Amino acid sequence: MMDCNDSHPLSGEQLIYAITIPLSTSIILANLVIILGIACNRQLHNTPNYFFLSLLVADLCTGVALPFIPLMGLNRELSFSSCLVAHVFPNFLFLAFLFNLVVVHYERYICIVDPLHYTNLWMHRSFPLALLVVWAPPLLFASLPAFGWNNWTGPDWNGCCASGHDETPLSNCLPNRTKCCSYRRVFPNAFIYLEVYGLVLPAILTIAGMTGRVLWITRGQLRDMCRLHRSVERGSQASDHEQRLNLRYTRCVVAVSLTFLACWVPYLIYMHVCIAFLISDTKRSSATHIVLSCTGIGSMAVVPLVLGLANRQYTEPAYKLLQKLRDRWRRRMRASEEVSV
Repeated sequence: MMDCNDSHPLSGEQLIYAITIPLSTSIILANLVIILGIACNRQLHNTPNYFFLSLLVADLCTGVALPFIPLMGLNRELSFSSCLVAHVFPNFLFLAFLFNLVVVHYERYICIVDPLHYTNLWMHRSFPLALLVVWAPPLLFASLPAFGWNNWTGPDWNGCCASGHDETPLSNCLPNRTKCCSYRRVFPNAFIYLEVYGLVLPAILTIAGMTGRVLWITRGQLRDMCRLHRSVERGSQASDHEQRLNLRYTRCVVAVSLTFLACWVPYLIYMHVCIAFLISDTKRSSATHIVLSCTGIGSMAVVPLVLGLANRQYTEPAYKLLQKLRDRWRRRMRASEEVSV
């Protein structure tokens, strides 16, 4: 995953932390609530929920790394190994999150499209292999810069780390001995294009396609149910039951559309804006790009939380715990009032 923010280190870091720390804390706490909900309910200990648990772990790691991802766009003085870790590890967590998200959507997509062969999926027969598939390829791809596919061997760019800006074209920079760590030093343009248009964008389009296909199938099943209901009732007008079904389907479509717009569109905008600046190599508004990167990546990390919090089985243990704490607090308040009286 690439980032294209270049700003003054101090002001840029302060803005990044101000935006990402509250967002990261919320993502971590919400993931922990859902993970504990799955762990405490034995009825949820099955393969589909194990896939979702893997997604939650990846999302939790993404939440931990969220403040460091926009920092990849700042120029800092770091050694070669430290610079690689600062860029490769957050990129690996992001790609692992994306792969897990695709697998979870695919698993649920097959459950609806082909329920007869759902239990015979290779993912269900060999869960450890499926888990290796969603974690190993992201690690291998993200580690390519560590194996030599990087720009670190080129000349250091004069003025990058000294001023904290990267507004001068790379061709005009003079070599010096400053160890300037930048995403341009770690990720070649070809690597960025391959990740964006070969991995990230196809994954997002695949998720959108599977979701649209599920909604289309659901609409067809709803029409069959309404047609069968009318044949049984022998009526030509829609009954209250049909209207309730249509209303529920409409709400589902609206919820899915709003989720896509709120969670995916900001990241898509951020991604293509970064690509545009990478190609043109023009000056950029640092604050604008920091806000875009933080909100874009953070909004995408909310997708598993929407899926998890919408399931009451996942949140039931947390709800019961909160209810017990509330009842205990009320009993203490009543006891203190009786003592005071």
